[in-house]
Amino acid sequence: MVFNCLPQGGRTVADRVSKLQSASAYQRATIRDVAAKSNVSVTTASRALNGTGRMSEETRARVRSAAAELDYRPNSIARGLVQQRSFTLGLLTNDTYGRFTLPVAAGLSAAMADRGVSVFLSAGKYEPESLKLNLGAMEEKRVDGLVITGKRIDRGLPIDLPPLGMPVVYVYAAAPEGAVSFVPDDTNAAQDAVRHLIGLGRRKIAHITGPLDFKAAHLREAGWRAALEETGLAPFGKAIFSAWTEAHGYDTAHALIEAGERPDAIFCGNDQIARGVIDAFALMGIRVPDDIAIVGFDNWEVFAKATRPPLTTVDMGLPGLGRSAGLALLDMIDGKEVEPGVRETPCRLVVRQSCGARPD
Repeated sequence: MVFNCLPQGGRTVADRVSKLQSASAYQRATIRDVAAKSNVSVTTASRALNGTGRMSEETRARVRSAAAELDYRPNSIARGLVQQRSFTLGLLTNDTYGRFTLPVAAGLSAAMADRGVSVFLSAGKYEPESLKLNLGAMEEKRVDGLVITGKRIDRGLPIDLPPLGMPVVYVYAAAPEGAVSFVPDDTNAAQDAVRHLIGLGRRKIAHITGPLDFKAAHLREAGWRAALEETGLAPFGKAIFSAWTEAHGYDTAHALIEAGERPDAIFCGNDQIARGVIDAFALMGIRVPDDIAIVGFDNWEVFAKATRPPLTTVDMGLPGLGRSAGLALLDMIDGKEVEPGVRETPCRLVVRQSCGARPD
């Protein structure tokens, strides 16, 4: 039989050793630990991790490698006190469902994580009183800068922003004169989508899109027309504007077929409309893409991948918009000059089966 010898206080030696080991396990690495492991001074280690100072790339890489091995995380409170910054950005949106904001936030957060900056998200309706509360919360958090985003490129805040004492960048939202703004290039993206259909031999291309009071609907219609005009093709009827819904796509698809002459392709203003069109054709025995090719817009994967056949569609690159906005905002916070105006960023056509081409 084995006995544990109890020292004074009633604990075994094993208990005390275990406690010491536990305390050691939870002790966080410091900048001094990183410096010692890298065989550099504390100042050099700090500058290497902050991307500042003059040193060889080998030294900078060695310090970063040591920090990664030690799982070193800088003390953001101390860093903020020294540099008079919170190392936090605010993201304000009225997109409570998150369809547009979550991809933007993902791109923004990924870009900021590499730079030791956190993102504080505040979502709510763009009503004046609610908005004032959300802005107040941002100021209380002492965020260094603010990204404002939304659900449509032609709608901004219902109030004029008060002086905030911080730079502001707009993403997928209307911006005031002289602001920095990022939106997808809807017109060129639509033009590329229709060019793709033309390249596949389609000549009678219809367009079903969203409401007349949405700027995006008109930009996408303009791209449809431009692609047809440059190849000498006439539009297959007028663009059909209504809601951004499956029901609009479904009803319009039925109406097009019942009218007699059918198109050989349809460019849809969003993926929900395209899904409704494909569902209607399936019930009518019209084969997609054999009889009529379909292309959507948004690359909302819950619709695009679930359609049968899977939907060829335009990806707006929303994470890239968030990343670009964040980097511009950091430059503004650092006092660098950032040219005001709207930046239209390129989109990407994601080829799946609905257009008749070989998928990407």
